[in-house]
Amino acid sequence: MTATAQPVSQVIADEDRLRADLYNFLGVLLAGPPDQLMLDQTAGLTGDETDLGQGITALAAIAAKSRPAAVQSEFNKLFIGLGRGELLPYASYYLTGFLNEKPLAVLREDMRARGLTRAENVFEPEDNIASLMEMMGAMIVGRFGVPASLDQQKTFFNKHIRPWAGHFYTDLEGAKNSVFYAAVAQVGRAFMEIEAEAFRMT
Repeated sequence: MTATAQPVSQVIADEDRLRADLYNFLGVLLAGPPDQLMLDQTAGLTGDETDLGQGITALAAIAAKSRPAAVQSEFNKLFIGLGRGELLPYASYYLTGFLNEKPLAVLREDMRARGLTRAENVFEPEDNIASLMEMMGAMIVGRFGVPASLDQQKTFFNKHIRPWAGHFYTDLEGAKNSVFYAAVAQVGRAFMEIEAEAFRMT
């Protein structure tokens, strides 16, 4: 993802930086299979007794046992396949049953309004789960300009992420080819629930 605006230096609360980091982490893992360095870093994570913390602990444990070739094979089965993968991680598909539909057009309008454009080397539709996680993380810390206000974050989340991301993570957690990504999904699902409740309370 790229943008026309320049990064702006601004103090970001530690809690918001952690939120952005988790969005970015999910985005990286969902954009492509992790290499050994990423698996090693993931294996070093620790969680608490919350649902999210338990998900992080489970992800760290499976990362410690995983090898890049096996995770790449899993990723391919889940998201690529011979004709298509087991899952189609796109907002348009989850919300309409078809790819490249109105949810993608609405997202592109909102991206333009924020000065966001798809990177030239990215060919996936912008409404895929990895890109949306990355966009949300970028908005929180102002990676492409002024950090988004809480109201702006809430609007983007409720419009483009909340209606389907939880369903996607639930499907990913239960997918027959999902092993490493079942743990990724556990983290994602718990995080989406926390974000939805936090925005509801604002």
